[in-house]
Amino acid sequence: MGMSGRSGGLEKARAKMLDAGVDPVAIDTFAHYYRLLEHGETGMIPESSIEPVDMESLADVEVSEEVAADAIGKTVAIKLNGGLGTSMGMERAKSLLCVRRGLSFLDIIARQALHLRQQYDVRLPLLFMNSFRTSSDTLDALGRYEDLAVDGLPLDFLQNKEPKLLTSDLTPVSWPKDPDLEWCPPGHGDLYTALRGTGLLDRRIEQGYRYVFVSNSDNLGAVPDPRVAGWFASTGAPFAIEAVRRTASDRKGGHFARRKADGRIVLRETAQTLPEDQAALADLDRHRFTSTNNLWFDLQAMVDTLDARGGILGLPLIRNVKHLDPSDPSTPEVIQIETAMGAAIEVFEGARTIEVGRDRFVPVKTTDDLLVLRSDVYDLGKDFVLDQASDAIPFVQLDGEFYKLVGDFDKRFPEGAPSLREAESLKVAGDWTFGKGVKVVGDVALASKAAQRVEGGTVLSEQDADA
Repeated sequence: MGMSGRSGGLEKARAKMLDAGVDPVAIDTFAHYYRLLEHGETGMIPESSIEPVDMESLADVEVSEEVAADAIGKTVAIKLNGGLGTSMGMERAKSLLCVRRGLSFLDIIARQALHLRQQYDVRLPLLFMNSFRTSSDTLDALGRYEDLAVDGLPLDFLQNKEPKLLTSDLTPVSWPKDPDLEWCPPGHGDLYTALRGTGLLDRRIEQGYRYVFVSNSDNLGAVPDPRVAGWFASTGAPFAIEAVRRTASDRKGGHFARRKADGRIVLRETAQTLPEDQAALADLDRHRFTSTNNLWFDLQAMVDTLDARGGILGLPLIRNVKHLDPSDPSTPEVIQIETAMGAAIEVFEGARTIEVGRDRFVPVKTTDDLLVLRSDVYDLGKDFVLDQASDAIPFVQLDGEFYKLVGDFDKRFPEGAPSLREAESLKVAGDWTFGKGVKVVGDVALASKAAQRVEGGTVLSEQDADA
């Protein structure tokens, strides 16, 4: 193709990013991945190149109170908060969603941190990685917690953005009628780039912090737990990720494995799995652990590694092919260059994983998940930590036509979520509105062609549902 075709695309992308004021560190990082893409790198991890991995469990680890308290005193908590909840029809930060008693994800995250500060007499700064679209809403919502910011540090920093590239020639796409659609976030692997670009890594070290705990803001189970901090500190590892045992609902998700070539732990996402390896990906007996996206890293180790690599951590590429407007398949096909922050595990010699309980992994990706979170399956204690009150988490499947979007979902539970503490599963087909204090027991499936109402106080159990 010669210079004119391909590298012309990189120069155009670089110029576009400079013009939009994107941080130079982020532009260099983008260029690194662009060249990989140009050379035909797909980011695929063949099954033949990996083997299953086993790991220790937090339940079996001894962590003394002293070690836990000392470690949490040197920890900074970061929440990834760039998501808009678009799949649920939201236009603003997903973390503004109400969870219960008028408290949003953000309220609960803030209160978890404030409680831990008081309990352990520590600074425990809380930082949000926002996108351009979530920053002002988030800071407004956190405004009521005047003690939240510490050490003169900002409460948030912004993730970077990069151009979407046409699959046909890898040039940045132009879309004058909605220029916002020309840009995408570089995946949460951008965390390290953004922290470095803003100077926050060095500032944290100067202020005496040593560890960073990162998690998704839609996972309220991801509390910066002193016990886990103590475990991480005592390993002396540069990097670690909390894992959970995979269940049927994680069949499509990523998993941990060991790379045969060098023995490093890797994280393989669905987008990095070949079609012929999909069966192995879905085999829960072979690959038993998935990532919670709760991760820990040593600040100095991160700075040293970035320095040694010219500011580019070198996470594996994820080549994500989408339509320019994801909701309109007639728009051109584009590549979004992404990286996953958990994939940094393969960059660090001596990185660790640890199996944690499912209580540290309560992600809300759909309104099905939201219903469980709003129900009585979890108690919210004085420490604002979710306590699972039922033996198992019920399986919920609501009719997408009536419940997928938050606005529609809320209308059908005007008096709050039903009791799901004794439920095994709840499957709803059709348009059902729930009155106050409905209780679901066992396996319940509701189906109707016409709109229906479940009256307040109804107990739905398996036999009623068949009627």
